[in-house]
Amino acid sequence: MRAGEAAAAAGVTIKALRYYEECGLLSPGRAANGYRDYSAEDVRLAEEIRGLGALGLTPSETRPFLACLRAGHETGDHCAESLAAYQQKIEALDLLIDRLTAGRDRLIRRRDAAARRGFPPVAQNPMKEPDEMLPRTDSLPQADPLPSGLPAPVDDGGAAHLPGRTLPPLSFTGTDGGDIRLDAVSEGRWVLFCYPLTGDPAADIPEGWNEIPGARGCSQEACGFRDNLAALRAEGVDRVLALSSDRADYQQALVDRLHLPYPMLSDPGLTLADALRLPTFEADGQRLYRRLTLVLRGATIEHVFYPVFPPDTHADEVAQWFRDQRDHRHHRDA
Repeated sequence: MRAGEAAAAAGVTIKALRYYEECGLLSPGRAANGYRDYSAEDVRLAEEIRGLGALGLTPSETRPFLACLRAGHETGDHCAESLAAYQQKIEALDLLIDRLTAGRDRLIRRRDAAARRGFPPVAQNPMKEPDEMLPRTDSLPQADPLPSGLPAPVDDGGAAHLPGRTLPPLSFTGTDGGDIRLDAVSEGRWVLFCYPLTGDPAADIPEGWNEIPGARGCSQEACGFRDNLAALRAEGVDRVLALSSDRADYQQALVDRLHLPYPMLSDPGLTLADALRLPTFEADGQRLYRRLTLVLRGATIEHVFYPVFPPDTHADEVAQWFRDQRDHRHHRDA
């Protein structure tokens, strides 16, 4: 059957089928005209990947289940290897729950201790702007410093086509709980930065991650935009958003851990990358966003930062770009 028929039968998108094929999870045949010819087994495998994904397993983690189905079993977990994959994921989740619970308990103790101490009177300014209400950056948790010697990415031209393009009408649910449609974020200036992944705190980073140019530094970049948010707003930036292929629960854990004051958007299918031909790369069987930052005016891309390096000081670079733009306008109008 054709891709559209197979996707509809499996309850996935055509792009998802293509991604499963890129990961080596599906191997459809070819018809005489060269088009992919999906079999009933391909549909069953795609259904299995989708069902396991709803349970939190990544496509690469579904391999034992797919092998079990290919071996002729009625269900994908009728094999010992599948049970072992279940157990491995459960242990990773248990570790994450333990870490989050311990962090929650520490926060409760600190909150209660602060409440018992009471607070000195503070003069309130009714005209205080929202930017002044942002938390002091010196009191916020910080990501670990980046290791030295990380390889710098080179400009491969993967973003040269983006200035002047219009964002597609794609909607994502942000970590703030709201549905955000990219082409309707703001009529003014705003910033969208894309990053590869922060991943599961209970799992190791992909093998060779530090050797991939520009891959390491997502938490550090996120902290940088948090700490520069007031400066960006002072330059007329309405909003800052972050987007990656991370699952929403991973992003929420990052927001909670680092006290990020802006929404993060989960795009596991890399739909924005496909719509705008954004640069991506492969690591550990996953297709990921390359790090880049878009400056937008309304839905139109005004400027692109690509490649981004080093990520821990990138937000300072973006804030300085806005200041330079302001100075250039003042000089021009003088």
